[in-house]
Amino acid sequence: MVVEDEYLVASDLLMALEDEGARVYGPVSDVARAIEVLSDPSFQLDAAILDINLGGEMVFPAAELLIKQKTPFVFVSGFDRIALPETFCDVPWLSKPYESTDLITLLQSVRSSS
Repeated sequence: MVVEDEYLVASDLLMALEDEGARVYGPVSDVARAIEVLSDPSFQLDAAILDINLGGEMVFPAAELLIKQKTPFVFVSGFDRIALPETFCDVPWLSKPYESTDLITLLQSVRSSS
């Protein structure tokens, strides 16, 4: 699942993930929709990529839901990591701009360690 509100970033990310053989849900561009999707018990998810700031709204409620569901995820953001609440200090993080290969490697790492 890709939660990203910047269309070009999301498009590039979707293409990179699909090129690696992933089936991608998204992009989801707001927190309310992310929570709606994640709350559906029929929705099966292997991992997620979350942009921290979605149109001025922080993605943390969706991240909390992923933690409760024990679904691995990574944050991507242009924000400084110091802005991250302590609850999420162990969540893998990639600063924007990033190389798609770095994100794919990080995502594979969190999936295999869960």
